[in-house]
Amino acid sequence: MVDKIGDIEFSIQDRVAPLSIIPLRGTEELAGKIDAHLRAWGQSSGRDEGSFLVPVDCPRFSSGDGKGIIKDSIRGDDLFILIDVGNYSCTYKMFGRENAMSPDDHYQDLKRIIQAAGGKAHRINVIMPILYGGRQHRRSYRESLDCAVALQELARMGVANLITFDAHDSRVQNAVPLMGFDNVIPAYQTMKALFHAYPDFMPDRNHLMIVSPDEGAMHRNMFYASILGVDLGMFYKRRDYARVVNGRNPIVAHEYLGNSVEGKDVFIADDIISSGESMLDIAYELKKRRANRIYAYATYAIFTNGLESFDKAYEEGVISGVLGTNLTYRTPELKQRPWFCEVDVSKYIAYFIAALNHDVSVSKIIDPHERIKRLLAARCGQ
Repeated sequence: MVDKIGDIEFSIQDRVAPLSIIPLRGTEELAGKIDAHLRAWGQSSGRDEGSFLVPVDCPRFSSGDGKGIIKDSIRGDDLFILIDVGNYSCTYKMFGRENAMSPDDHYQDLKRIIQAAGGKAHRINVIMPILYGGRQHRRSYRESLDCAVALQELARMGVANLITFDAHDSRVQNAVPLMGFDNVIPAYQTMKALFHAYPDFMPDRNHLMIVSPDEGAMHRNMFYASILGVDLGMFYKRRDYARVVNGRNPIVAHEYLGNSVEGKDVFIADDIISSGESMLDIAYELKKRRANRIYAYATYAIFTNGLESFDKAYEEGVISGVLGTNLTYRTPELKQRPWFCEVDVSKYIAYFIAALNHDVSVSKIIDPHERIKRLLAARCGQ
């Protein structure tokens, strides 16, 4: 029996082991879409193995203590555990009070499920789109280094591979040089969603510029500028290092470096929109420089300070659209906003799982360069 996924064919005998996927709390919707893609590929090859999802539960005692339970056999399976540490919609009761799950709570449930597997799985892989502790990725003075310690802990527990998306700083993988670590950028899915949502979007040098919101996001914006063949500009944040507000040095001003944006559409890419203040500041600065339409993209659009400021910017014509993936929790209110466009990454993850499960090179299946070129050729030919 031969599987065909994308342009790659491989035999079912090439599998590392039978496939199982465990969705932890808050990932059920995304896991269902991934499972549907994998089952559809199997059916197109003449076989239907049923769902790959394995039911689990992480109940809590009234005191707040918890445990992990796997409700089906995973012996000898190639196990993929899907976790969303940023999902604050999940709650549990402790001493009669309803508590929202924090990233720490989600991470502890991940470790509980790994413990519950009890060494019976053939291999354990973790898909963690938002990297736990990823924003605390480097050490200054006497500080914790949460992300590096968590990765080392997972490696000691027997995790073979960890897949994350658009890590704040992927160099944190240096903490676990012997564990598989893949930092995936969903560039093709983003461009596809952008072209579909905005049919009049013109990705050429005469109509578009890419602008990086800061020096830390330069690498991802350089990629978009290079693949689209357009000019690149950037802002850098001038901070007040004499003060600390909400755990960071406040931004005094955004300074722009680059060619004129006058009359051009602007695409801004970042890993996360948290409060959104920086993104909006940059959008207003670009409008002062007579930019045309402004499209913002963040892999994780979490909007910790609410949506009102973006509603206002959209009504004023400052922001034309905001794109974000379905890799983490999005509120129902966000999904209903006319300025928000969701980027579905479930098929991308399914490709990744299939590649690892068949022990083939991941780059052969999910390398975005050729797909983006075909997408651009189709758009320019319209």
